Amino acid sequence: MIVIVNPEIEKTSAEYRQLLDYLSNLPNIQIREHEEEGSQQRLTELYLVGDTAALSMDEIATMPGVDKVVRISKEYRILGRHKNDTRSTHFEYNGVHFGQDNLNIFAGLCAVDNPEHVEMMMKALKENGQSCSRMGAYKPRSNPYSFQGHGKSCLNYVFELAGKYDIKVIAMEVTHESHIDEISEALEKTGQPTGVMLQIGTRNTQNFELLKACGRQHVFPVLLKRGFGITLEESINAAEYLASEGNRNVIFALRGMKSHFGDPHRNMVDFSHVPVVKRLTRMPVCIDPSHSVGIRVDSPDKIQDIQHATAQGVIAGANMILVDFHPVPGKALVDGPQALTMDELPYFIEDVMITREAYEKRFDLAQKFYAE
Repeated sequence: MIVIVNPEIEKTSAEYRQLLDYLSNLPNIQIREHEEEGSQQRLTELYLVGDTAALSMDEIATMPGVDKVVRISKEYRILGRHKNDTRSTHFEYNGVHFGQDNLNIFAGLCAVDNPEHVEMMMKALKENGQSCSRMGAYKPRSNPYSFQGHGKSCLNYVFELAGKYDIKVIAMEVTHESHIDEISEALEKTGQPTGVMLQIGTRNTQNFELLKACGRQHVFPVLLKRGFGITLEESINAAEYLASEGNRNVIFALRGMKSHFGDPHRNMVDFSHVPVVKRLTRMPVCIDPSHSVGIRVDSPDKIQDIQHATAQGVIAGANMILVDFHPVPGKALVDGPQALTMDELPYFIEDVMITREAYEKRFDLAQKFYAE
């Protein structure tokens, strides 16, 4: 059960203390306090954990300072979409809106290789009106002898170049709690020129200590990729780990499932789950067509498979696209065969906008049809 406190009630007020005293005396109930800082006000939510079935929603709703009470019916208590739950499905970070109602493109290098290529990527994004990117500094690899990323040694120039070209948010994978500190230190050292979205990769979806560490910090939002060999429910519960530690600025990413049924693609594309995740949770949903398809190949219509997969996710209502580009894919240190090229960037963006417009028309049609 979630008790949403009236935004006008201060935590130091008598009404708030009275509410906490009342809830604390409920038998077999523990209270978890969560705060969400919005652009206009701070929202306090009290999560009642334990034997809540016997509690009266009406009685709690009449307590001073209570704005609303929500009965939880799903395992994902914080990020789930519950009956009569009108809580926000979006958040703002570093001037960028992330929600179930819009779309952001994060194009960039799967793995940072050198400053020259980073600058070429940032410059191209700026010229094409983009404010977000992906830059891989830490790379978990299946083969221990493969390139593992430059790590903290590349962070300073990546962040400085992002600031130079007005890139607001960089999606960057982390594999250890120490990487969060290294990113924070580099941002501080370079004067906070950009923002970072911590990315938890598919191999770490059930790395519970990493999930807790990313959830305990409330500075950076988190992009969580679906585990490649676990159920959707298990992956959503992994996202709930983040929220249970206090960080609710979470985006859920679909990146394909490991299966030979997807051959010749790298993974089985699972973008039909975009509306499913949006129905079950309040998280914005990201698609990763690069790691789903895994190869640069054209169809007879001259449209690449990666673009077709992207369109499948966007037409289903995706809110973010994580896609690999590289100035010279043949020289990329990681996943060069799936990277798109710089001259394809404006074409890719325009193709995405066409598909997004089609989704918005479908959305408007559905609202009109069901309103009649």
